[in-house]
Amino acid sequence: MKDAELRSPVSFIANVARLPQKGLPLVVVADERQREALAAEHGLLSVESYRAELLVASWRRNGVRLTGRVEADITQVCIVTLEPVTAHIDEPVEALFLPEQSKLGREGFEGGGEIILDADGPDSPETFSGDTIDVGALAEQFFGLAIDPYPRKPGASLDVAGDDQPEESEFHKKLRSLLGKS
Repeated sequence: MKDAELRSPVSFIANVARLPQKGLPLVVVADERQREALAAEHGLLSVESYRAELLVASWRRNGVRLTGRVEADITQVCIVTLEPVTAHIDEPVEALFLPEQSKLGREGFEGGGEIILDADGPDSPETFSGDTIDVGALAEQFFGLAIDPYPRKPGASLDVAGDDQPEESEFHKKLRSLLGKS
């Protein structure tokens, strides 16, 4: 029961034991109940649509590479006006996984394992156990990272002082008179 409570609203378990040579294409589309759960989980007013198109493919000898995109239409609260703000999320998804029992998975990068990674590519590989990976939960993580933490309505600003000019200090008055400016 504990695992079910921690499971992502868009959880989708992919069996990675025998992946097709060209990879396993998957599409995760959230229904109304899942979108409501996503909104609650990420502090949004609503999630109008959510779709993740993913490709799960073999990587290296026994690793897994996950690529794709997550797209969503969301409504948040403007941090200035507190009015609803709509936003579109279109975020690339890219991750690498290694089985725990693999040498690199057991020893990690500090244990003498060596792997070359692209600086612009995905993060270092994560480990997984068994024959499955929750690709839906991973796509939700990329969705969460793409949400603007400080949404603002177009034209809304955080001006505190308004149009009133602050009263000129005695120092500024003297400085202006010394410079001969009025």
